[in-house]
Amino acid sequence: MSIERASRRVPEPRSSAEVTGEHSQFRLDLERIRFSPYFSRLSAVTQVIAQPGAGPLIHNRLTHSIKVTAVSRAIAVKLTDAASPTRAFALAHGCDAVVVQAAASAHDLGHPPFGHLGERVLDRLARETLGLGDGFEGNAQSYRILTALDVSEAAPRGLNLTAAVRTAVAKYPWTRYVDGDALGDGPVPRGMRRTAEGVEALKYSAYGIDAHDLEQARSGHPPLQQSLECSIMDIADDIAYSIHDVDDFYRAGVLSQGAVAREFRGWMDDGGGLRDLDDEALAVRTAPPGSALEGLRRKLRRGDPWIADDDAFADAVHGVADDLVDGLLASPFDGSIASERALSSFTNRWISHLQSSVVPAPPDVVRTGLVTLDVRAWHEVEILKFVHRHFILDRADIVMYQRGLSRVLARAVKGLSAWATDEHDRDRVPQRLKELVEIATDGYAGLRESRPEGVPVPDATDVRRLGVGRGVIDYVASLSDDQALAVSEALDGRPDRLWDIGRNL
Repeated sequence: MSIERASRRVPEPRSSAEVTGEHSQFRLDLERIRFSPYFSRLSAVTQVIAQPGAGPLIHNRLTHSIKVTAVSRAIAVKLTDAASPTRAFALAHGCDAVVVQAAASAHDLGHPPFGHLGERVLDRLARETLGLGDGFEGNAQSYRILTALDVSEAAPRGLNLTAAVRTAVAKYPWTRYVDGDALGDGPVPRGMRRTAEGVEALKYSAYGIDAHDLEQARSGHPPLQQSLECSIMDIADDIAYSIHDVDDFYRAGVLSQGAVAREFRGWMDDGGGLRDLDDEALAVRTAPPGSALEGLRRKLRRGDPWIADDDAFADAVHGVADDLVDGLLASPFDGSIASERALSSFTNRWISHLQSSVVPAPPDVVRTGLVTLDVRAWHEVEILKFVHRHFILDRADIVMYQRGLSRVLARAVKGLSAWATDEHDRDRVPQRLKELVEIATDGYAGLRESRPEGVPVPDATDVRRLGVGRGVIDYVASLSDDQALAVSEALDGRPDRLWDIGRNL
């Protein structure tokens, strides 16, 4: 197990690693990730709220990743502590705190400009405009960066990470081409859903072009199941953004105490009456306060009956209401030391509570990894995530802004793909784009030889077309928010930000 976990795709001389032990090999992986330009780029990529409009203290993808790394390490150390009842369980499944840190540091490398909006837009453009069957997915893009796009002197392509770290990054350890028949009629893993045609993978950790690498890294692991180190990173990600998104919205002054209080009190005061309404009545704009929370309760019951519990949901609603609605939000953030102290106290209290609530998961539950949050904490995280989804992401002003950003990405993708296929001018595309197209083209050609199970193999005549499409997506996804705006405007013939594009393009 130790040799397999520490194995790399390309053997390295001892002098290049300067270390011999398994733990030291994982430390080398962590350093390679943190010194990567893709990691540095995250400081200029939106988490939820763009920094120019909300201030420098709002989380970006880099500060989020750093905090996920800290939470991940705390959980791993607790699980393996000599006095912990979970120590034997953790060591039996492989729980190295450095592997967990490396996975947490790398988990968002593939996020494109403009947060989750960018992910949705690039997925649509990849599938509908460029003909890439597996579209775009941030987790798969992270894996692609680590194994194919980033550079290390120790390997022709990628960072040449150990199998353990590559496995720990694979939060959704499958491609988009899942075999629905193999899943039977029971619940499907998180990241998948059942449709009339079968099972659809909404989330996945490798494109078909990178499936062979993922298969090699995960050799010996049960199909569709995260490694323990990956499960820890996944939970830490949930914990961090459930708290830090609320932190951001409160600090930016866009989380209204009145609106949140009305929703929570509506459910607490009339939960019984709301249960009598059908789903359609809950969804209309004139639905009574508390309807959205009731909709969440039903969604959890349908999707996760293995843990969803009405009493735990009610306890969590009351707990969040006491601490968030009637506590933190009762006094608007004004930048004073007192408000900073109140926010710090709220954040630290919840992070500490949720970190200490991680427990081994029940056996044979496909909806969770090897560890999960206990019942109360699981519901609390779902409710905290509900707050930012319901009260922030659906705001008309944010939706309007996002529609504009979606056009920015569409202009960039369509303009670059047209340029890369223009027989009269394609030689003048940015050098980086040329290289990414070649890497992708080689990958699709190699796919015809490796033939991973379930992954469509392209015709020889399609290899170049697919290589151009994937190369363009790789290029646009690697831009910062500002670079994406500059590229889009330059392609649109606007010189305003021509010199903002940067040498690295």
